[in-house]
Amino acid sequence: MKKCLLSSPKQLNDAGRLQSYSNQLMEHHEEITYTLCKEINQIITRNQVGNVLLQEISLLLGDTLQVDYCCLIAIANTQDNQLISASWCSQRYLDLLSSDETFLVENCFRDLALQQQKNPLLTEPFTTEEILEICENLENPNLQSSLQYLNFQSKSFLAIPTKFNGYINGLISLMKLKPYHWHQSEKQLLKTVEPFCAVAFSQIIQAQILKSQQQHDEKINQYQKSLIRQLTLLNRNNLELHQMLKIVIASTSESLEVDRGLLVLLKYTEPPFRNRPQKKVPQAKATLVGAWSKQTDSKSDNLLDQHFSISDCSLCQSIFMASKQLLIIDQNTEKDQGWHPAAVFATEDFATTLLMPLSNQGVILGFIVFQQTANRSWQLSELNLIEILCAQLSNSIIQSETLRQVQTLVDERTEQLKRSLEIQARLHERTKLYVEQLQELNQLKDEFVSNISDRLRYPLTNMRMSIRNLRLPGISPERQARYLDILESECTKEINLINDLLTLQKLECYQEVPQLESIDLPERIQQLIAGFDKHLLDNGLTISLDLPEQPLKIQTELESFNRILQELLSNACKYSEYGTNIHFQAVHQIEQEANQVIIKVTNIGAGISPDETNYIFDKFHRGKGRWTPGTGLGLALVKSLVQHLNGAISVESNPIPGSEFSEICFTLTLFPEENR
Repeated sequence: MKKCLLSSPKQLNDAGRLQSYSNQLMEHHEEITYTLCKEINQIITRNQVGNVLLQEISLLLGDTLQVDYCCLIAIANTQDNQLISASWCSQRYLDLLSSDETFLVENCFRDLALQQQKNPLLTEPFTTEEILEICENLENPNLQSSLQYLNFQSKSFLAIPTKFNGYINGLISLMKLKPYHWHQSEKQLLKTVEPFCAVAFSQIIQAQILKSQQQHDEKINQYQKSLIRQLTLLNRNNLELHQMLKIVIASTSESLEVDRGLLVLLKYTEPPFRNRPQKKVPQAKATLVGAWSKQTDSKSDNLLDQHFSISDCSLCQSIFMASKQLLIIDQNTEKDQGWHPAAVFATEDFATTLLMPLSNQGVILGFIVFQQTANRSWQLSELNLIEILCAQLSNSIIQSETLRQVQTLVDERTEQLKRSLEIQARLHERTKLYVEQLQELNQLKDEFVSNISDRLRYPLTNMRMSIRNLRLPGISPERQARYLDILESECTKEINLINDLLTLQKLECYQEVPQLESIDLPERIQQLIAGFDKHLLDNGLTISLDLPEQPLKIQTELESFNRILQELLSNACKYSEYGTNIHFQAVHQIEQEANQVIIKVTNIGAGISPDETNYIFDKFHRGKGRWTPGTGLGLALVKSLVQHLNGAISVESNPIPGSEFSEICFTLTLFPEENR
């Protein structure tokens, strides 16, 4: 912070003003020194803190020594070497230097103060030439470049480090914008006020440390309350133990601002509650269940679940041997004691390691470890927090272990009950299935008896009516012939129905090997279609053939093959719309090294619903639409014969756009090579 508190300059040239000032300083040196020290003491006793105190002292020094710039820098002797600075400058300084140069000047003095604090080469007042020599010898590139940019040699500097209790705690810096030879009286004056400024710096630093400590204590107290609340919530949420421990160790490590935190749990190979001799290391295996790292979290995650034996870690053994509640070591302590910690602790990478056991009723459950790459002095409030944390975690571990054992017992009993209920449920389901199957079989039996009764009764009724009419007196020969034809026709239907039923039963109950023979497929199809000319003519239908031009020999059972095609053609004739065409296609193809013969019979008529296609091949099922005579066994017989020949059959019904009819296609697939 920069302030200009000078009155307007007197109308004197620089040389005259400096000569007058030098003469006055030499004549009244003791008086000026006494007054200056007295005023600095008065400023200190006002109990002002921070920049306000430094600003008043920098104003006093700058005005007394008539310089263009005065900068006071206090250095806290802590790990981060915190700086507190304030500066004063004259109006002439503000007029000649830009804000960037002003900022750079102050940064130069801050770097110089840090350099002196780390390596106090000069304790007496040092000038521009000595500053340049220090920077050149120490090879500080940042400081050298800043001084070069400011044209350091064209200005005059005078600085002195301040000491308090043997340590450098600040820097007093003066600057004039033109070359100037500093008198011995000025150096002596600066050296005289140095102890008073050191006291001021110490007061500021102590106030800052006290404030930081208060903030730190307040932060620890807040975190302590937050930690207890967080542990309570985690316990209420019934999180898995290791998951809860990971959250706690990560949160605590961040709050304590450590570089790494570890949480280790022990598993004893012998009962830990058994009376054992004092100062004896038990047989136990340690497992790393939680790890947090400030630098690389992924690396810490890779450490999880690592195991080591307590007998192989002297760091853990010391807790058992000395019955200590806390262990803080550094690398020197580790070497002096000859300890060999487990590799997971990596103590060689950390300057300070804190280890505190998790214990309950005298039994050590594990360890919590915090590590710092730099030396660290642990505050009492921090140790109290860690102790509370260990107590809470120990209770959580015991509670979790107790609940786990109870839950295991409950789970075992529940699993036994569940298995018993499952067995009962399976028995119930199996009994229910048997009942449903029996009901289905009874229903199928009733349906079969009903259907077969209808199919048998209708031809018998016609036959009985024809026999009665033949017995009538005076019947003409023409009518006798007609009734005899009816008798023959109905008798044939009855025989065919019985034969179809026997064939179906035979195919379903016995797996007979097909009696194969070689046939010419196109020739056989043409012969079968020739027998349907009358049916086609009576229904106003036409048929188109799409057969291979070359002879195609296949191995199949002739009787079964003929019956399949006859039923498909008969079905197409029955359910085709009058005046439409039946398309018959046969194709021989080899697909994915499979030799196939595909036969498609396509007709146009009333569509088949998707639900109906699921049971169209069932026995006694009839297609919807206009009524046509038949037994309802044709497609069921086709399916059984196709399976007998190791083939496949399917049906598709695709609506014709702009029409109420659909295109029905039966696809028969045979595999001749499999039948050989």
